[in-house]
Amino acid sequence: MPARSSLLRLASAGAVLSLALVSCVGGEPTNSTPDSSVSQNQPSASPEVQGDLVTYYEQDIQWEPCENGVECATVQVPLDYANPEDQNIDLALNRRVSEGAKRNLLINPGGPGISGMEMLTETAPYIFSDKVKREFNTVGFDPRGVGESSPVQCETDEEKDQSRQENLRAWVPEDREELVEQSKDYAKDCAQNTGDLLGHVDTVSAAKDLDIIRAVLGNEKLDYLGFSYGTFLGATYADLFPQRVGSLVLDGAMDPTITTAELDKEQAIGFEGEIDAWLQSCLDGEQCPFDGTLEEAKMQLQLFFAQIENEPLVSSDGRTVPIIDFVNGFIIPLYDNSSWPMLSTAMTEAMSGNVDPILYFSDLSSSRDQDGVYTSNADEAFVAINCLDRPMDSDPETMQAQATELMRVAPTLGKYFSYYALNCKEWEYPATGTPQKLEAKGSDKILVVGTTEDPATPYKWSQSLADQLSNATLLTYEGHGHTAYGRSNDCIDHAVESYLIEGKAPKEGTQC
Repeated sequence: MPARSSLLRLASAGAVLSLALVSCVGGEPTNSTPDSSVSQNQPSASPEVQGDLVTYYEQDIQWEPCENGVECATVQVPLDYANPEDQNIDLALNRRVSEGAKRNLLINPGGPGISGMEMLTETAPYIFSDKVKREFNTVGFDPRGVGESSPVQCETDEEKDQSRQENLRAWVPEDREELVEQSKDYAKDCAQNTGDLLGHVDTVSAAKDLDIIRAVLGNEKLDYLGFSYGTFLGATYADLFPQRVGSLVLDGAMDPTITTAELDKEQAIGFEGEIDAWLQSCLDGEQCPFDGTLEEAKMQLQLFFAQIENEPLVSSDGRTVPIIDFVNGFIIPLYDNSSWPMLSTAMTEAMSGNVDPILYFSDLSSSRDQDGVYTSNADEAFVAINCLDRPMDSDPETMQAQATELMRVAPTLGKYFSYYALNCKEWEYPATGTPQKLEAKGSDKILVVGTTEDPATPYKWSQSLADQLSNATLLTYEGHGHTAYGRSNDCIDHAVESYLIEGKAPKEGTQC
């Protein structure tokens, strides 16, 4: 059995936006009907594109009607950009056409591993204003290895369910030994079921794919909106192709210079702080399963987690919910403060023995529907992409030291963030990426958006990325939650949309 589901998985903006729609949307979006006859610019290779890549840049794209009132198409890209003539893979795209629009806005919800095609149909219609919809054809895409784009494949749905129910705790030595053995099996299954693609789902390759998509769509420059991990993909593109940057919005930025250990620590601190804010809100509200001071409430929460570590709860459908799967569900509402009341209700139920509401959130983060079908490969793609993008030190003493530090800085959640490197310990493909600055020298203005109390991508990461990029402006949302555009306030939305449509970035230092 695999180790992946026995270690914490963090959601991206895609799951958060979907959760927000559960309680906030009260109607259907107004969709324009796609028209396959809409005139499009012809694809053409940029002058600097040479050799075997030219055929990829000059391929024709054929749009066909598909589900949810949009159009779908397939674009071919090289499996290996070092040898583009050897083998190609398919990328899946969809679009919502706006009559008269001459620009295409590509969207990425993050992850890595979340489907941009799913975002286009499920959440994009609600977050974009009519002005944006009139200006752009919105285009969703699944990056290589994700969703419908030559996906990474490791497990069956039954295996995913089974592994999520195992009560393996990485901070317990005996359990950790079992996780090490499972990680070997998981790596072997991923390699066997995915093939050579597994060594080429890195973000640099995905960014090069973006440039082929840009050219095939007929645009001289790339207009792009990326959330969370999507900021890393977008910034990588800008660094590789600075002269082809159009309107580029990077919301909830990742810092490309930090190590995996630093990333884990800073996210653990971020979620620890968000727990404090949620708990205080809970105590100040009408329905809360905790009482006393904030410190006392936090101790009650930690004691409850400790109980689940030793005695997992069981859902109404008979599934066991061990501590890792419980925490995976618990943190989802922490991504958006508008969902805090839902978390308070879910915890009230859990502490009364009903784990179903928390399991709903965990299923949401894993893309599992009510019929037991996993509708995406998000978890598998998450591991595969991260194992290539960032070197991870799986030395036992190093992981132990990091776990000790995580528990010190984040006493409630730190232990659950520990030992992530086990995922990549037996990976058959070594990491190709390394922490480094992304500068995108010579690009047009790039807009970075950061949220001051973002637990998943801490605000200082947005500050750092804006400083690294040679021509970027930082827009700040003063509030809680992961990312800002489409879930914060009109000030943020207007600033982002003015930049997208008119190319006018807000004044440096703008806060909303």
